Order: sequence, then C-alpha cells, then structure tokens
Amino acid sequence: MAVNTRFSTGIHTLVLLAANPDVQHTSEEIARKLNTNPVVIRRVLSLLRQAGLVHSQKGPSGGSKLAKPGKAIKLGDVYRALEPVSIFNESGVSSEGAAKLNGTLTKIFHEAQGALEAELDTTSLNQLVKKSEKKKK
Repeated sequence: MAVNTRFSTGIHTLVLLAANPDVQHTSEEIARKLNTNPVVIRRVLSLLRQAGLVHSQKGPSGGSKLAKPGKAIKLGDVYRALEPVSIFNESGVSSEGAAKLNGTLTKIFHEAQGALEAELDTTSLNQLVKKSEKKKK
C-alpha cells in the first residue's frame, strides 16, 4: 500500500506561507524548501485553493499566499481539503456473515473518522507554528 503524504506536505506548505503571509510564494520556491517536486506542490496548492485556504496568482510575478489568517485555518480544514475521502475503507468481502460485520465496521470507521477530524479541528495553523518553534529552542 502506498503512503499518502499529501496532508503533511500541505501542512508544511501552509506553514511556509504563514511565515511570510504578505509574500507570494512560487511552487518552485516551496518545493525547493521542502525538498520535493514543484508538481507535487502545485497539486497540493490547487486543492488548498479550491478549499479557499490559499490564493494563487499566475504569471511571472505570481505565486500563492494564505487566503485567511493562520489562526483561522484549522488542521481539520487542511485535512478535509487534501483527503476528501475517509482513511477507512470497507473490505470487498460479501458473505452472509460479512454483511453484519461490515455494518459494524462502517459505524466504527465513521466514529473514528469523526474523532480524527474533531482532534485536527482543535489546532490552528498558527498554533502549530508556535508549537514547532518551541521545540526548536
């Protein structure tokens, strides 16, 4: 199973944008700082833009910046923008006994997904930046 790093890449990208909120940051600049491919950053920025978390401007003087203050952006907002489907998936098993188990699993998965998103909603981008700065010291 492939590991999806889109969410963590999105968080890192937004932290870079939050560090200089009045500056337009290019995907190449962000990619260089995160040691990844600019195409990866452009895809992430596209999803963040669709969610209203960043503004982007095309052209030679273009780039991206936060669409709202970092204190107004919750990690849950970022998660929902970048991971639009649940991390929990039902199996393809369809026997008589599996139907009952699948119903139970669906409920558990739904509750776990809700708990994950609720926890992410407790931390803003600014809080994350402050917490990470404390750890550097």
